[in-house]
Amino acid sequence: MKLSENQIDELYKFTRKQYVYYYDVQTELVDHLANDIEEIWIAQPLLTFEEARDTSFKKFGVFGFMDVVESRQKAMNKRYWKIILRFAKEWFTIPKIVITFSVFLLFFSLLQIKYSEYIFLATLLVLITLEGINTYKVRKEHKQKELKKEKIFLLEEMLGTTKNTYTGFTFVNLFNLANLTRFDFSHLNIYWIFAISIVLTLLCILFYVSNYILPAKAEELLEETYPEYKLSKSL
Repeated sequence: MKLSENQIDELYKFTRKQYVYYYDVQTELVDHLANDIEEIWIAQPLLTFEEARDTSFKKFGVFGFMDVVESRQKAMNKRYWKIILRFAKEWFTIPKIVITFSVFLLFFSLLQIKYSEYIFLATLLVLITLEGINTYKVRKEHKQKELKKEKIFLLEEMLGTTKNTYTGFTFVNLFNLANLTRFDFSHLNIYWIFAISIVLTLLCILFYVSNYILPAKAEELLEETYPEYKLSKSL
């Protein structure tokens, strides 16, 4: 016995009730449940759809779909960082290498000035503020999509908010460290200044790529990752 379209829709609703929010993960689970339900019906044809569904769901154990969602998030996290590195590498090719080198020189020069720690703190505060504004906008957009019952893909969520877990966390910790220690960079050895300037330059590249380049490329990246995404946009 094959599942009807209405029953497939019910499986999507069921996964959503089990706190699976992302359409691509829902689809993976629905495919698994549908195939398993059909096999269960072969062995026990008198079971109702709900009974067969619950029997299949119990096979996922006490944590339900949590392990599957976590596994998908880990896999997509690797893909996300590959995307980050793909665009970050462009900043080390002509002509962007010139901008990268200029940013490095700017940090290298500023960190040797007396009271440079205040410039450092001000820069971090600006970056943290911009991160916060972008996070608010993305979460507002996703909230509106949820209210409209639109499909949200896992990578779509990561492109919007995961970056803030990494860059935002890093910026806040650097700000707190510099603010608490009041560290005077101008007294550091030139090699330390060189190393810190490289780190700050890389952080700026990461910040720009994750906050501006990836959002601008979001549609292209989603269509590249999910064949069904383009179809869902055309419906």
